[in-house]
Amino acid sequence: MQRRHLLALAALPLLAEARRATTVRTRVDTPLGPFVVEVDTGVAPITVANYLAYVDHHLLDKAWVYRLVSRANQPQSAHMIEVVQWGLNLPDEARPPRPPIAHESTRQTGLRHRDGTVSMARGAPGTAAAEFFICIGDQPKLDYGGHRNPDGQGFAAFGRVVQGMEVVRALHARAGEDQWLKAPIAIGPVHRI
Repeated sequence: MQRRHLLALAALPLLAEARRATTVRTRVDTPLGPFVVEVDTGVAPITVANYLAYVDHHLLDKAWVYRLVSRANQPQSAHMIEVVQWGLNLPDEARPPRPPIAHESTRQTGLRHRDGTVSMARGAPGTAAAEFFICIGDQPKLDYGGHRNPDGQGFAAFGRVVQGMEVVRALHARAGEDQWLKAPIAIGPVHRI
C-alpha cells in the first residue's frame, strides 16, 4: 500500500508536465493592446481544435470585435449577460471558411462561463464556427441548463483570457445603446505564442 502511494506521488510531476503540454496560448492584438487566450487541448477538444485551426491558418488575422453586450443595451432581456463578441462577423447566409463544429456543452467539459472565459457564439447547437466571445464577470446563464438560449444547451466554453483582461474590459467599456457596433473594431493578427 505504501509503495503504491509513493509511486503515485512520484507520478505527480509527470502528470503536471503532461497537463502543461496540452495548454496552448494565443495572442490577440487589438488597437487597445493585446490579450492572451489559453486553451487546453484535452478539454473541449473539438472546440479547441476549431479555434486553433482558425489561428494557425491566419483566418482571424482580420477579425473584428463587433458586438458588446452590456446590462445597459439589453433592457428587455430576462437573462442579461455581459460579453465581448469577436471573430469573423459573417452574415447569417455566409459560409464560414471551416465547417461548423459539434457542440461541446459545459455539462460535457466541466468548464463554466466565468470572468475571462472564452466561448463559441452560436445559433442552434452545432452551428458554431468563426465567432467567439469573452465573459465580463461570471455568466452562469451561458452554461448548460442556463436560460440565455431557449434550448438550454448553453454555449461551448473552451478557454480563458490569462493576460490582458484589462484590454478586454476597455473594449467592453465602448458598449453603447446598441449591442452591434456600427463601426466594428479591427483586431489581429492572432497567433500562437
